[in-house]
Amino acid sequence: MKAIMEREKFSSRLGFILISAGCAIGLGNVWRFPYITGVYGGAAFVLIYLFFLIVLGLPIVVMEFSVGRASQKSAALSFDVLEPKGTKWHWYKWAAMAGNYLLMMFYTTIAGWMLLYFGKMVTGSFEGLNAEAVAGEFGSLMGKPGLMAAFMIFIVILCFGICACGLEKGVERITKVMMICLLFLMIALAIHSVTLKGGAAGLAFYLKPDFGKLKEAGLGEAVFAAMGQAFFTLSLGIGALAIFGSYIGKERALLGEAVSVTVLDTFVALMAGLIIFPACFAYNIQADSGPSLIFITLPNVFNSMAGGRLWGSLFFLFMCFAAMSTVIAVFENIISFAMDLTGCSRKKAVAVNLVLIILLSLPCIFGFNIWSGFQPLGAGTNVLDLEDFFVSNNLLPLGSLVYLLFCTSRYGWGYDRFLKEANTGDGPRFPRWIRGYVSYVLPLIVLFIFVQGYLAKFLA
Repeated sequence: MKAIMEREKFSSRLGFILISAGCAIGLGNVWRFPYITGVYGGAAFVLIYLFFLIVLGLPIVVMEFSVGRASQKSAALSFDVLEPKGTKWHWYKWAAMAGNYLLMMFYTTIAGWMLLYFGKMVTGSFEGLNAEAVAGEFGSLMGKPGLMAAFMIFIVILCFGICACGLEKGVERITKVMMICLLFLMIALAIHSVTLKGGAAGLAFYLKPDFGKLKEAGLGEAVFAAMGQAFFTLSLGIGALAIFGSYIGKERALLGEAVSVTVLDTFVALMAGLIIFPACFAYNIQADSGPSLIFITLPNVFNSMAGGRLWGSLFFLFMCFAAMSTVIAVFENIISFAMDLTGCSRKKAVAVNLVLIILLSLPCIFGFNIWSGFQPLGAGTNVLDLEDFFVSNNLLPLGSLVYLLFCTSRYGWGYDRFLKEANTGDGPRFPRWIRGYVSYVLPLIVLFIFVQGYLAKFLA
């Protein structure tokens, strides 16, 4: 019994930082950040984004880590452990758990697409195809639920298999290798991309501040886009980062750890732009937003490029690592929910959730084909859009609000207790003087992002 009760720990600080960053680094870094950066004036937008990343994202990352480390539990029980007696903060655990499951209900499918496209690149399936034929490949995939399900199931079994090996021997060991490979792959791809003939124009578009374009798009709209990207890029509010706080010791203060994770996440987002824009400009192809960028635009770029099969294979290998690092991190959270709530073994939690996640992921796949008539958010939408809307527009902002209020309110855990936990250990301290901002101003900003998300979705 004692072995079950003891909390697993990371073997190293590097493991904690890389796995936490792996959770934050997702596909949105690669296909959304470069595009909106281009839309809102390149480097001018990046500066606004970095500002909001520091003032919006960073404090909430510290709070999630603090709640996890102080409680030594996942979001399934962290509020139960820390809340004042008689309060109802623990009710939020059901929304936090739902957020992790909902995220995996569509993320596993997209990770499967990445793996399939990696295979297509390695085998040269795109060679000789024109732009229409490449687009047709993706359209054809959407009509094959069996093929999509097979790759989704492979991803689920592989990632749960890694988690079954334990925190240190499975999750930490594999994710460290994956993240280091991801970073080296990005650097190699970026160097290749920026040295392409004609790539300099894409580099200038991406990195040279264009305040005219910022003004043209609307400063207010650009600011909101920067706030939204800074907020959503870290997957805050559903306890996805809090779990890793529960696995670390008290040797380091948590602000420095949060900074390290945020810097890594931002580095990947910025490097993605260095890969995509010079390559698209070099071959005169428009860098579109969303899945079309990854699955239609970039295969066309690699088709046009000398050695494109090699570079395309490396790119989709990098994308597989980015997707799987998030899947493994969230699966670890889901496993911890089961272990914390029921006291079951890790292997039993893996077995039950493996079957559950496979079943829950099927509606996303069916939404592209046999359930394509179901358009929940209007014409052209599907099950994936609905699941993403629940997570991105609801659970992330409202969950972040819960963490903010819990850590600052005297009716919650309280600012003094939060500050004591955050500042235990060596490293930079979370400042006491910022209390007014995180207690009153930041919750209002998060609420604003939540409301604006609805307005943009339904009144645009």
